[in-house]
Amino acid sequence: MAEFAPARELLRQFKGDRYLHGLGVLPATGAATARLGRRAALVCDRFPGSEPYVAELQRSLRQAGVDLVGEVAGAAPNAPREDLARITAQLATLAPEVVVAFGGGSTLDAVKAAGVLNALGGSIEGYFGVGLVSKAVAARAAQLGPFVAVQTAASSGAHLTKYANITDIHTGQKKLIVDEAIVPVQPVFDYEVTRGAPASLTADGALDGVSHALEVMYDACGKPSYDLIERVAGEAISLVIEYLPRAMEDPEDTEAREGLGLATDLGGYSIMLGGTNGAHLTSFSLVDILSHGRACAIMNPYYTVLFAPAVERPLRLVGRLLARSGYLDGDVNALAGRELGLAVARALIAFERRIGNPATLDEVPGFTAEHIERALAAAKNPQLRMKLENMPVKLTADTVDQYMRPVLEAARTGELDGIINVG
Repeated sequence: MAEFAPARELLRQFKGDRYLHGLGVLPATGAATARLGRRAALVCDRFPGSEPYVAELQRSLRQAGVDLVGEVAGAAPNAPREDLARITAQLATLAPEVVVAFGGGSTLDAVKAAGVLNALGGSIEGYFGVGLVSKAVAARAAQLGPFVAVQTAASSGAHLTKYANITDIHTGQKKLIVDEAIVPVQPVFDYEVTRGAPASLTADGALDGVSHALEVMYDACGKPSYDLIERVAGEAISLVIEYLPRAMEDPEDTEAREGLGLATDLGGYSIMLGGTNGAHLTSFSLVDILSHGRACAIMNPYYTVLFAPAVERPLRLVGRLLARSGYLDGDVNALAGRELGLAVARALIAFERRIGNPATLDEVPGFTAEHIERALAAAKNPQLRMKLENMPVKLTADTVDQYMRPVLEAARTGELDGIINVG
C-alpha cells in the first residue's frame, strides 16, 4: 500500500535485500536457511493459532533440503535465566549447523544468548554490558553460529538488533547484552503471523516499538545522526498511533497488522541507530508486575517531562503526530521547554488511556514502594550504565536519587508537577 512505502524504503536502507518481511514471506525461510547450513535446530514458540505457521516453516525447510535435527521449546516472557540454561544445553546436545527460532522477542533473545554461551563458554553474567561478546570472540578467535530469527510478534525488533534481555526472575531484575556480534544473520518477519494476536500482546508490542523510537530520538537530539533517526522513529510512532487502535478493535485487520509490523521493525532500526534510556531502564525493574512494552509506555510520559528542555525538536514532532489524531489540543510550536514536555506527556497518557493501558504505577496490581527502590538501585548498576549515558540530560549514579526518584514518584501517582528538571 502506498502509505507503507516510506517505511518499506527505510527498512530496505537498513537491511538491504536480505531481510525477509511482509505478508506471506514465511515460505522463503527454507531457502534462506539452506544458504547457512543443512542441519538445523528449531527453537519454537507454540501458541494459539501458531500451528499452520510452524507447519509452513517446517515444510519450507524440508523443501530446501534442510534437515531438522530437533525442536527446542522457546523461552517464557522476559527470557528467564532458567530458560536460557535449558535452551543452551539442548542446542549444545543437538549441535546444529544453523539455529532457526520461531518466536517473540523473549525466545529470540534467549537464543542469541545461548549462541554466545555455546560458542564462548562462561557465565552469562560476564557478557552483560556493551561489546563484551565481541571482545571475547576476538580474544578466543571464536565464531558465533548462524542464527535465522523468525519473528512472531510486532514488538521488540529482536530479529533485527544487537540486544538480548535476560531476566533473573528471583530478583525481578532484567539485564542486557548489547553487541553487534549477536545480530541475527537472517531475519524473517511474516506480518501475517500476528493476525489475530490478542489485544494485550498487540498493545504491549506496539508500545515497545513506540518506546524504542521515542527514547532514541531523545538520545539523538543535537547529534549529527538526528535527521535520519527522526525519519525512522517518526514513521514508527506515526504508524503505531494510526494502526494500534484499529488492530485492537479488529484483530483480523491485515492492513493494521502490516502497519504495526513495519512500525516495530522501524523501532528496531531506531535502536540500532541510537540507545534507549529512562523508560527502558526503569522497565527492567518492573518485570514481575508488567510486560515490557506496557512498563515503558507508563514511564515515558514522566521521563518526557524530565528531559523536556533538552528535547524540544522531537517533542514538537511527536506532539504534532498526537495532535493529528486528537490526543493533544493547541499548537505545540507555541510551547517550549517544560510546558512543551507537559503537553506531550499528557497526550501520551491520553493515547495510553485510549488503548486501555494503565498510565500510573499505582494502577498496576502488585506494585509496591520496593519497585521504586529496586529501579533506583538498578540505575546505579555499572552493567546498566549505558541507559544513564543515553539520557539527553546526563545523570550519574550520584544524581540518580535527586532526579530519578521524583520521576518514579510521579509515575506512581500521575502527578507531573513534582518532576525536577536538571540544571
